[in-house]
Amino acid sequence: MKLIVKDINGRGQGELEVKFPLIADGKGTQAVHDAVVAYLANQRMGTACTKTMGEVAGTGKKPWRQKGTGRARAGSFQSPLWRGGGVVFGPKPRDFGKKVSKATKQLALRKALSERLKSGDVVVVEDIRLSSPKTKEFVALLGALAVEGTALVVAPAGDKNLALASRNVPQVELATSDSLNTYQVLRFDKLLFTRGAFEKLEQRLAG
Repeated sequence: MKLIVKDINGRGQGELEVKFPLIADGKGTQAVHDAVVAYLANQRMGTACTKTMGEVAGTGKKPWRQKGTGRARAGSFQSPLWRGGGVVFGPKPRDFGKKVSKATKQLALRKALSERLKSGDVVVVEDIRLSSPKTKEFVALLGALAVEGTALVVAPAGDKNLALASRNVPQVELATSDSLNTYQVLRFDKLLFTRGAFEKLEQRLAG
């Protein structure tokens, strides 16, 4: 499969041969599911915490005597039935993390990228060099490349102008070839790669 490489003005600058083999339909779907579920689970903090009856502040004194008052029996001010009492079966800090093998992650990323390539959602630009960290310049670049809707820009790390210019654009996220994951590939409407970033991702997938 070949991709058209554009310059920042949207004009064709040649072609780029996709070196890794695209995954056929029907294979790798489960790997994509497992990778996305694991990624979302690993984003959960798991810090929600409630106090049980034994943890809330209170005295051990019995509220009133057992019999003779005409009121229901009560043995503790910390009862879950009372305001300020403990919580029954409430959340406690826990780890929601899920583990996925390296091979499964690799297969999932290849599968997701293969589908986006087949759908024509991948745009490759020769290089992204902004003269200033102005959002207006970055938005003009997206317009010239016909990138609409949500977009993931995959470029080499360390480009300060690009990082500053893109951070205020809604629905646009910046990533690198090393950090790119399956969830990001599937989430956005368009994937904008620099030529160098795409070739580096190919090396990662080949490995």
